Parts: sequence; structure tokens; C-alpha cells
Amino acid sequence: MSIPFIDLKTQYKQIEEAVKKGIDGVLEHGAYIMGPEIGELESKLADYTGSEFAVGCGSGTDALLMALMAQGVGPGDAVFTTPFTFIATAEVVALLGATPVFVDIDPVTYNMDPEDLRRKIDDLQDSRPELKARGVIVVDIFGQAADYDAIEPLTQNYGLFLIVDAAQSFGATYKGRSVCSIGDMACTSFFPAKPLGCYGDGGMVFCHSEDARTLLTSIRVHGMGTHKYDNDRIGINGRLDSIQAAVLLAKFAIFPDEIAKRQEVADRYAALLGPIDGLTPPAVAEGCQSVWAQYCVLARDADHRTQCMEQLQEAGVPSTIYYPKPLHLQKAFDYLGYAMGDFPVTEDVAGRIFALPMHPYLTAEDQEIVVAPLKG
Repeated sequence: MSIPFIDLKTQYKQIEEAVKKGIDGVLEHGAYIMGPEIGELESKLADYTGSEFAVGCGSGTDALLMALMAQGVGPGDAVFTTPFTFIATAEVVALLGATPVFVDIDPVTYNMDPEDLRRKIDDLQDSRPELKARGVIVVDIFGQAADYDAIEPLTQNYGLFLIVDAAQSFGATYKGRSVCSIGDMACTSFFPAKPLGCYGDGGMVFCHSEDARTLLTSIRVHGMGTHKYDNDRIGINGRLDSIQAAVLLAKFAIFPDEIAKRQEVADRYAALLGPIDGLTPPAVAEGCQSVWAQYCVLARDADHRTQCMEQLQEAGVPSTIYYPKPLHLQKAFDYLGYAMGDFPVTEDVAGRIFALPMHPYLTAEDQEIVVAPLKG
């Protein structure tokens, strides 16, 4: 029996008619890029998150890049973020000529450690006087919100912007607030494997003012001004395809139900894994609702992780690691001068964590099969 890591085929069966109808609508009107579906999607997702505005774009990476460009980030600026994330989070900082400054993570939630953020901000002036602290990109890893009660006041007190990287957490809440309504801007991804994903690439930036929306809309299309060949600033080609927006509109109709189903799957995993010695199921902080973009388990040590993943493979159960090599140890960031030992919590977690299949259509019987090899 084959258990998919993410089951998009079963999901498609639930929405096949709506997806085909949406795509046919795009083929009928012929506005393949920035068609009417974009505005409809932006309006619906802004309402859903409680944000004033939403600006669709070509990918989650584009969303982060556009948000930083809207903040005027460039050479000489320092932007604080976590090394325990996909490279796009820090890559966009470097692409603009700014400097990523990494902050260690909390050992329970794996999100940014607010106390280490405070230390890194205070240390910057002494250690890198040529840099100016400009902002923070917080990553809601695996679908759970970071500690915003601690992080928001920090950014405000130091005069820094706050961008929420909600690539994995669209639909999650923090003490009743949508994560995409937090910060100066929030960015999400519609990559197919995300909780709300399209059938290609897509992303969105959420913001709180008409001025910010206007600026993001300009940046999205080559810095466009009043018309296509009037360019007010340097921008990017960050447009969202109409077909992908149509797919997202169909998927969004079942999204709240899928969040509830993901929670049921997570609860069953917790009950099955809790009694197994040497494995630590993920924990959700009080007041938070995760969307469970991934379900990541912590093994006793690296050797135990290898053993667990080999047992799963022998049983035909897929597993993977998010993220085996933290950003501060990536060759692409050698120039920052970090070394092993600089971020002990991140390094410890990266050496022990692994992910099990997670999607809304994972049955209780399938979960028994997934967990069985780990009991040996």
C-alpha cells in the first residue's frame, strides 16, 4: 500500500468541477495574466485574514521580495531572520544587497527566539557598525505562529519593520488574529504543497494601507505607474496567472474544512506517537492554531532519526527532513562568516527532525500504518 506524503489527487476529486469551471472561465475570457480572478482572490483572502489589502503575485519568493522592496531595503541594511527555514526567506534580503542577520530558534516551536532576537539587535552596532538594523522577517515554521506578543513590541521599540513569512501558515491564527494580519506586511506562498496551494507557483502580500497596496501593485509589474509604459520605480515581473487564481478560488471554498481535518490528523498523530520512547511530537503554543503545513517529529539524536527514516522506507512510508542544513551553514551564505556552533538550537533541531505524511485526507488507518514502523 502506497501512502502519499501529500495527497493532491484526493483533494482534486473534491473540487474537480469547480477547478475545471474556473479554468474554462479563464480560457473563455482570455486574460491569462492579471485577469479578473486576481482581484476576486485578493478581495476574498484579504477579508479572510482581516487585512485591509492583499496583492497577488507570482510566488512566495516574489511576495517576500516585493515586501522588502516596498520597505526600501538595500545595501547597508540588516534584516533579522531565522536560519531554520527555506532559503527564500534570507535569499531575498541578499538579492537586494542587504545583509541577513540570523537569530536562533525556540527549542519547542522552532520559531524565532525573541530573546535571541533582542541580543542580535543589541549586538549589531558593536559587531557590524557598518550595518543599519532595518527590519525583521519572522517565519511561522511548519504552520504555527511565532511569539508575536514578544516580537512585535521588540520591533516597535527598535523602530524596525516586521514582515511575517506566512508561506507555511496561511490560515493559522495567533490569539485570535490571523497571522497574515500581523506585522507591517505578511507574505504567503501558494506552491502546490502548501495548505492553500495552486497548480503552479503563486503568492500574496497582505498589507494595511492604500499607499502600501499601491506601492506593491507597482512593484509587482516592473514599477509601473499610471500605465504599462510609465515606470515610476524599479520593480519585478511578479504577476499572478489567472488560471492559478481560478484554482485557488476553487480550493479556498474547502479550505476551512481542510484546516479542521488537518487538526484531526495532527491530534491522531499526537496520540499515536506520544507513547513511543525517543520521539517528540510537535507542540503548539497556547493561543495558537496551526495549519500543520508539515508534521515534524524530533528523534532522540541523528542516529535515531536515520534509523526511524530507514524503518519507514522499508515499510513503504515516505518521510523527509525540513531542514537538514540550516541557512548559516549553506555555501551561499559563506560570506556572512557564520560557523557550526553559532546557532546551537537550530543545529540540534536540524540534526534530529523529520517529517511524516500530512494532508487533510490522511485516514486513521493510514496513520496507524505510518506510525507502526516507529514502534519497533
